[in-house]
Amino acid sequence: MQSSESRSDGHAEVHIVAASPDVARRVAEVLRRCFDATEQRSYPASTDGGTRLQLTVDTDHPAEPARSWLETSRSPATRSDRK
Repeated sequence: MQSSESRSDGHAEVHIVAASPDVARRVAEVLRRCFDATEQRSYPASTDGGTRLQLTVDTDHPAEPARSWLETSRSPATRSDRK
Protein backbone atom coordinates (compact mmCIF):
# COMPACT_ATOMS: atom_id res chain seq x y z
CA MET A 1 0.00 0.00 0.00
CA GLN A 2 1.03 3.59 -0.50
CA SER A 3 1.74 6.06 2.27
CA SER A 4 -1.29 7.89 3.67
CA GLU A 5 -0.21 11.13 1.98
CA SER A 6 -0.51 9.62 -1.52
CA ARG A 7 -3.52 7.31 -1.10
CA SER A 8 -6.25 7.63 -3.69
CA ASP A 9 -9.82 8.47 -2.86
CA GLY A 10 -10.52 4.74 -3.10
CA HIS A 11 -8.69 3.89 0.13
CA ALA A 12 -10.44 3.66 3.48
CA GLU A 13 -9.00 3.30 6.96
CA VAL A 14 -11.02 0.70 8.86
CA HIS A 15 -11.01 0.50 12.67
CA ILE A 16 -12.60 -2.55 14.28
CA VAL A 17 -13.25 -2.70 18.02
CA ALA A 18 -14.24 -6.11 19.39
CA ALA A 19 -14.44 -7.95 22.67
CA SER A 20 -11.76 -10.43 21.59
CA PRO A 21 -8.90 -10.62 19.08
CA ASP A 22 -10.61 -13.57 17.35
CA VAL A 23 -13.74 -11.57 16.61
CA ALA A 24 -11.72 -8.63 15.25
CA ARG A 25 -9.65 -10.97 13.04
CA ARG A 26 -12.80 -12.60 11.62
CA VAL A 27 -14.21 -9.23 10.60
CA ALA A 28 -10.88 -8.21 9.04
CA GLU A 29 -10.76 -11.51 7.11
CA VAL A 30 -14.15 -10.79 5.52
CA LEU A 31 -12.96 -7.33 4.47
CA ARG A 32 -9.77 -8.80 2.96
CA ARG A 33 -11.86 -11.22 0.90
CA CYS A 34 -13.72 -8.26 -0.60
CA PHE A 35 -10.91 -5.68 -0.97
CA ASP A 36 -7.16 -5.43 -1.32
CA ALA A 37 -5.98 -4.56 2.19
CA THR A 38 -2.89 -3.88 4.26
CA GLU A 39 -1.79 -6.13 7.07
CA GLN A 40 -3.88 -5.51 10.14
CA ARG A 41 -2.49 -3.75 13.19
CA SER A 42 -3.87 -4.76 16.56
CA TYR A 43 -3.96 -2.77 19.81
CA PRO A 44 -5.69 -3.11 23.19
CA ALA A 45 -9.11 -1.41 23.01
CA SER A 46 -9.21 -0.27 26.63
CA THR A 47 -8.11 -1.16 30.12
CA ASP A 48 -11.28 -3.30 30.39
CA GLY A 49 -10.08 -5.58 27.60
CA GLY A 50 -11.02 -6.01 23.99
CA THR A 51 -9.08 -5.41 20.82
CA ARG A 52 -8.84 -2.53 18.38
CA LEU A 53 -7.75 -3.58 14.93
CA GLN A 54 -6.85 -1.25 12.05
CA LEU A 55 -6.33 -1.88 8.35
CA THR A 56 -6.56 0.03 5.09
CA VAL A 57 -8.77 -1.27 2.28
CA ASP A 58 -8.54 -0.34 -1.39
CA THR A 59 -12.04 0.07 -2.81
CA ASP A 60 -10.59 0.77 -6.26
CA HIS A 61 -9.66 -2.94 -6.48
CA PRO A 62 -12.59 -4.85 -4.99
CA ALA A 63 -13.18 -8.57 -5.34
CA GLU A 64 -16.59 -10.20 -5.47
CA PRO A 65 -19.02 -9.70 -3.75
CA ALA A 66 -17.88 -6.13 -3.03
CA ARG A 67 -17.39 -5.31 -6.71
CA SER A 68 -21.04 -5.89 -7.60
CA TRP A 69 -22.23 -4.13 -4.45
CA LEU A 70 -20.08 -1.07 -5.17
CA GLU A 71 -21.26 -0.89 -8.78
CA THR A 72 -24.94 -0.96 -7.81
CA SER A 73 -24.43 1.55 -4.97
CA ARG A 74 -22.89 4.26 -7.18
CA SER A 75 -25.07 7.10 -8.41
CA PRO A 76 -25.92 7.02 -12.16
CA ALA A 77 -23.65 10.03 -12.80
CA THR A 78 -20.71 8.30 -11.12
CA ARG A 79 -21.32 5.06 -13.07
CA SER A 80 -21.39 6.88 -16.42
CA ASP A 81 -18.15 8.71 -15.56
CA ARG A 82 -16.32 5.39 -15.08
CA LYS A 83 -17.18 3.98 -18.53
